[in-house]
Amino acid sequence: MEVLHITCPNCLVTNRVPRDKLALGGKCGKCRDVLFSGKPIELTGGNFNQHVNNTDVPIVIDFWASWCGPCQMFAPIFTDSARELEPQARFAKLDTEAHSQLASQFGVRSIPTLVIVKNGREVARQMGVMNLSQFQAWVNSVI
Repeated sequence: MEVLHITCPNCLVTNRVPRDKLALGGKCGKCRDVLFSGKPIELTGGNFNQHVNNTDVPIVIDFWASWCGPCQMFAPIFTDSARELEPQARFAKLDTEAHSQLASQFGVRSIPTLVIVKNGREVARQMGVMNLSQFQAWVNSVI
């Protein structure tokens, strides 16, 4: 039985979840919060490495800013995709204004920039806005 490591979005504890039980979502063994809520988590300097390096499912990251019109337009598409595609992937947002060092570390020069990370490494990148079907097709082609 293959076991996946999933970081709790609430307390940041790494949980072990059997792959065949992943579709059930699961709860954190420490804080009892759900591991997948069907909505994007907010990445910060304090939780970024824990999620990216200790979560075995791919992480789809939306690098965005509050002043960015296309980012605001894309936000509902990203949220709808989290609801539909979790727990096959974790969906996360990173505010490039609040966490410019992390955005710089990923070489983000325009927003929105969408990055998929697997096992701590970037595996795909897309810049700009996509509609729901385009975005989900892109995510599914990578995960």
